[in-house]
Amino acid sequence: MRHGSGRTRVSVPRERFHGETRVALVPASVPQLTRCGLDVIVEREAGVAAGHPDEAYLQHGATIGSAQEVFDADVVLRVNGWGIDPDGLGRDQASWPGQVVIGLADPLGSPRVVAEAAERGLTGFALDLVPRITRAQAMDALSSQATVVGYRAVLLAADRLPKMLPMLTTAAGTVPAAQVFVIGAGVAGLQAIATARRLGAVVQAYDVRPAAQEEIESLGARCVLLPLAPGDAEDRSGYAKELGDAFYRRQQDLLAETVPGADVVISTALIPGRRAPVLITERAVRGMARGSVIVDCAAERGGNCELTRPDDVVLTEGGVTILGPTNLPATVPRDASFMYSKNVTAFLSLLVEDGVPAIDQDDVIVRETLVTRGGTVVHPRVLRSLAEVQHV
Repeated sequence: MRHGSGRTRVSVPRERFHGETRVALVPASVPQLTRCGLDVIVEREAGVAAGHPDEAYLQHGATIGSAQEVFDADVVLRVNGWGIDPDGLGRDQASWPGQVVIGLADPLGSPRVVAEAAERGLTGFALDLVPRITRAQAMDALSSQATVVGYRAVLLAADRLPKMLPMLTTAAGTVPAAQVFVIGAGVAGLQAIATARRLGAVVQAYDVRPAAQEEIESLGARCVLLPLAPGDAEDRSGYAKELGDAFYRRQQDLLAETVPGADVVISTALIPGRRAPVLITERAVRGMARGSVIVDCAAERGGNCELTRPDDVVLTEGGVTILGPTNLPATVPRDASFMYSKNVTAFLSLLVEDGVPAIDQDDVIVRETLVTRGGTVVHPRVLRSLAEVQHV
């Protein structure tokens, strides 16, 4: 610890990325950390955008401090990154060697940023890399935030669609239900299916993993089966992996037969550290009816649709609207922050022994999330990603 024999100080800075409204820790989570022997300090107004004023943190046992005090803490809890981002926005200069930083850092997609964190001497944990095992479910921040993505994606589509989602029988006649097609049945896709079904849409879904059929059908959607044999579509940590250009071209051709029949397409296919696979071609979009909507939840990684522009709205000549949101959780900051706070609190509680962070690399959760330590990048997958970008 940097602060002598006193208690370990855990801090929560105000998020500095453009458009970010979430906060890493909500007031209700503070007592769990103080019971672990930690002192919690929150930067002034860090939680205001998520609906948590400074007074709420004080009532739950935290203290409120300046940015300098926050970035001088032993452990820093963040939503986005470790205070270093590719564009230099909101870059924090107050970190010190040995400081523990925990957050969503996109280490596979931004390995140069990880290298800079290592140069600073940070001990960086990336919640993006929490293994998808039963014991780690409470710490799986990607899944919790993907829940928000799937929910919000359907609402965005419903707002843009020039028709209602449910079937309605009225005195003026019967209004048919909207047809929704969800691509990808991970956490975001399954939540999109559930939300569209609750709103009354007729839902179809596709996932490259044959095992996803049961999950899709359990939510009342019809599973679209394509004659493809992807083999093993997941890595050992439970995340999707790249399947090759030839496979994706065949997938594009087959999806082009289904996409035109949908009023709404929600696409959620992502591969950690890689460009999102292009699954919806311009040809498929041209086949969609005027007024149809695509919400591309993979826009931050280039998009699953060939015509997507990140954080923009594309209206094609044929009247199809394509939305490319890149941070949907920030549009629902109260609940997104609540879930993220649960994740980060569970992770830090695992890490702390007798009030002090203890890095036990025999624990698979610790080992898989530890990215930088002692001035070096220590995660094998991140090292491979760094080697790839250094040779480009």
